[in-house]
Amino acid sequence: MINNSKVAVIIVNWKKYTITSKCIESVFKCNYSNYEIILVDNESDDSKLSTLKRKNITTISNSKNEGFSKANNQGIDYAIKNNFDYILMLNNDTIVKSNLIDVLVRTAQAKKISTIQPLILNHNGQKIWNGGGKINYFFGTFFSSNKASKSYKTIDWFTGCCCLFETKLFVEIGKLDERFFAYYEDIDLSLRIKKNGYKIGFTSQTELIHLESASSKLETSNEGSLNPYVHYLNIKNHILVLRKHIKMFNLIGTIIFQIFKLLSYSSYFILRFRFTKLKMVFNGIRDSLKVQI
Repeated sequence: MINNSKVAVIIVNWKKYTITSKCIESVFKCNYSNYEIILVDNESDDSKLSTLKRKNITTISNSKNEGFSKANNQGIDYAIKNNFDYILMLNNDTIVKSNLIDVLVRTAQAKKISTIQPLILNHNGQKIWNGGGKINYFFGTFFSSNKASKSYKTIDWFTGCCCLFETKLFVEIGKLDERFFAYYEDIDLSLRIKKNGYKIGFTSQTELIHLESASSKLETSNEGSLNPYVHYLNIKNHILVLRKHIKMFNLIGTIIFQIFKLLSYSSYFILRFRFTKLKMVFNGIRDSLKVQI
């Protein structure tokens, strides 16, 4: 029976209790009954965390920000230990449609697929934020479709914003690579899924709204609205994922694109006098090359 499949909904929170609360409330409105929310709280504030505790929620508290990858892995470990059939990885800055879990589970079972992503809309629900990931294997670039014409299709990579997995997949191929901390961990796992002979599905029969990285934005700064550390992770992890899976890409093409990307970033930040971000770019390159593959 489809609705007997037990689903662990993993939500990672980092200092965004109001946003996370709205996400949780939207999950509670889902028309699927056999699920449990696994709330992993990075750098917990116990007084605020108590406002998120509800029936059907298991909380895992960390004393520091362990990062997106490790926090999700803590939730995955809980799901494996407690024999969940599926794991739904869900960003805390999302509002899900009531049929989300049901449609993802039904489609995964009907298509006999271990990984499936829904349609993701932008903050106001008017535009497609992610209609399935695509890869340019010559240049080593990753982008998402802004079209969702088919109700079901296979895609090159899923976004960690929202995706459903068979729990046994993580037992077979391993969990998220914690060296990524945040960003590109989803692309790395996607490539590992494909290397192991599995496909990644996408359905537009259900959807959610993504409020778009609220925790990555600065309130006010002459460095711009995006936290400089995000640029560091973007540079470092893009190079790292290419190094890990270089046999899947064209070496010359990827080098050309990375040089172009570095020059583009550097020129922009110099012209804007954003020298903290410029420093982060070069730190990202340096640290990506230090990682043992």
